[in-house]
Amino acid sequence: MGFFADFKAKRADKRARQEFDHLQNVWQEDIAQLDKLIEVFTAAAKGEDSVANTLMQKPGEIALWTGRAVFHETGRTATRYVGGTAGVSIPIGGGVRFRVGAMQGTAVPGEALQMDKDEGVVMLTTERLVFAGPVQTQEWNFDKLLMLSTTPDESDYFISVSNRKTTSGVRFTPEVGREFNRFLGSATASHETGIAPLLEELESLKKKAIKSEPTLVLPSSVKAIN
Repeated sequence: MGFFADFKAKRADKRARQEFDHLQNVWQEDIAQLDKLIEVFTAAAKGEDSVANTLMQKPGEIALWTGRAVFHETGRTATRYVGGTAGVSIPIGGGVRFRVGAMQGTAVPGEALQMDKDEGVVMLTTERLVFAGPVQTQEWNFDKLLMLSTTPDESDYFISVSNRKTTSGVRFTPEVGREFNRFLGSATASHETGIAPLLEELESLKKKAIKSEPTLVLPSSVKAIN
């Protein structure tokens, strides 16, 4: 093998190892996450909370997960005027004048957007999602959910419920958000179908995940065989 061919082969092997390391880390995280979900919902099936909390729980409600987040809600920026101002200048003595102004033009309502309102603790249970902060408290009951959506990195969540006109939500760091997403999906699924079917699905997913463990195949070894 010549120098350049050898160089290209080593570079291809290095890329293959880097890709394998990434896939292996993702696979290990998936297995660990499934193990955690199975542990938490197995405890829930026994009526046991998995996180300490001071929440006033409803009968049969089980605490599953908790984390810190920013609470946000639909709000509006300040109203602005398109046009000019007019007014009169009133002398008050000593060469000083006081201007009384009046707005002219058209009032343009502020833009509707999600605005951060508070930072605090998020609690996920088998019945609802709760945010509690120094200023704001909010709860979203699974029975009233209309829509749940998140950003591509799974850090920011937007929640619409039937008993509230505005959309609100919570924002985490990406790492915490990814875990929250899996617990939220599992919690809403268990609320709809029950914990037992959810555990069966989680165990099935774990078996499939174990069988799909990544393997390292170096391009140089494939060429050597051929």
